[in-house]
Amino acid sequence: MSFVTETRQAEDLTETAPTRTLPRWLGTPGDRTALLIWFFWHVATYIYMVLAAPGRTEAPLLDRLTPWDSDNFIIIAQYGYDGAPGMTDAPKLAAFFPGLPLLLRDLHWFIDDWSLAIVLVSLVGSAIVAVTLSRLSDSYRPGTGTWTVLAFFLSPFAVFMLAGYSEAPFLALAIPAWLMARRGRWGWAAVLAALAASIRISGLFLALGLAVMFLVAENGLRSPGGWKKLPWLAVPGLPVLAYMIYQWNRTGDWMAWKNVEAEYWGRYAEWPWQVLVNTWNRSLEEGVLQTSYREEILAAFVLVLLIIWQVVRRRWAEFGYLAPQAVALLAMSSFYMSVGRASLLWWPLYISVGITGARRPWVFMAYVSIAAPVMAINVGNFTTGAWVG
Repeated sequence: MSFVTETRQAEDLTETAPTRTLPRWLGTPGDRTALLIWFFWHVATYIYMVLAAPGRTEAPLLDRLTPWDSDNFIIIAQYGYDGAPGMTDAPKLAAFFPGLPLLLRDLHWFIDDWSLAIVLVSLVGSAIVAVTLSRLSDSYRPGTGTWTVLAFFLSPFAVFMLAGYSEAPFLALAIPAWLMARRGRWGWAAVLAALAASIRISGLFLALGLAVMFLVAENGLRSPGGWKKLPWLAVPGLPVLAYMIYQWNRTGDWMAWKNVEAEYWGRYAEWPWQVLVNTWNRSLEEGVLQTSYREEILAAFVLVLLIIWQVVRRRWAEFGYLAPQAVALLAMSSFYMSVGRASLLWWPLYISVGITGARRPWVFMAYVSIAAPVMAINVGNFTTGAWVG
């Protein structure tokens, strides 16, 4: 037999040999890459937390991940909205929606430590965010998911994907809801959005974005029998309505969640330019929070530019999701508060960075050169007791 014949037979055997594929439950290659980014980001940030602590705090690790809002969620899970015995500022608890405390109460059957439970919620939630954000980005432009997930986890306020806060569980529901809507699965989108709305009032902004998408998308109202799917759009508002009724029965105030925000956190309506001036003045007067306030101002400008970009690109659903956030964050508070932290909810921002970065890597590197150092600083500051948003 000649060498050529042997070579051809070997090639035929290679072509006909069955290829090994991974089980479907392991996800797509994009899913696995997203999970690797999530895993190694957590490893890196935990290492940085250890390095940042000496000389700044001796608090246990879980305590460093569960300050402020985390305490409030845990108190509601333990004692309800009347607060712990002797708690003098218990009325403020009405500002926190019940979805996360109810989840913690269920987890308490299996996890005795409340702080561990809420951190695990963020851990699992951020993994879901990584996978679904990758898929969502690929639905806009194939091959961009990895870039988008990297942009997200290197964003300046990504520390709240570690902490026992509501951002991770909210996004773990909101991003899949958006993805389901883009695929025309409006029932699933509505149910997921409703669960997200039970965690944060931002669920109503999500619902508005989904409603706009339903009106303009080919698989929405304009699809055959599309009007039959219209009632699904009301579902995300039901948890908010139920919570308002609950607080009215408790306090006689339909808008208790909003009114206590005004009383305890200064969240009341102001002219947008006055809010900007107030925030700048605070950055001058409260030296210890100077950096934090200026990060809030920068985040506010990013949000405005992002909204303008959605209009330029005619992405009306994204505009419908982001615009009410701008009103709430930039005009319904006496100064900028948690605008930076809210930037984690602006997935159109990270998708834009991912899409641009896939085509022009230098733009992505420029983004990383700015965002990643700020992210690292905020991880160190937040986990050693400083307020960062």
